Amino acid sequence: MTIEFVFEDVVRIYDTDAQGIAHYASYYRFFTNTIEKFMRDKVGIPYPNVSDDLWFVMVETHATYKEPVRLGDNLTITISPSSLSKKTIKFDMKIISKGRLTTQGYVIQVAINPKIWKATEIPDNILKSIVEA
Repeated sequence: MTIEFVFEDVVRIYDTDAQGIAHYASYYRFFTNTIEKFMRDKVGIPYPNVSDDLWFVMVETHATYKEPVRLGDNLTITISPSSLSKKTIKFDMKIISKGRLTTQGYVIQVAINPKIWKATEIPDNILKSIVEA
């Protein structure tokens, strides 16, 4: 898949430690905000709780930090669905600041039925919307 969606964000005070550098947990906020906007704006569904019978939950995340981002930095976050199955989605993520790749990683999500907290199939129309986004 070669789909790429771009989201702009900024490093806020609550993202940083005492030195003004983004704390590692903040990168997952950047990732999550980007996925949320992609799912809402491009796929056309609420996220992560799509319906009473379908939620998306993260089961694996990874990030490699190449350069720090700091308070006030403008960020460009790209997302690309790199792997889809009937029950999972893997999103590749990149964060760019000042024209430089600062972070890359991925998020793997599983579709679940929250009533029984078990994996469930992602409806075909959602899979199709992700592929065509």
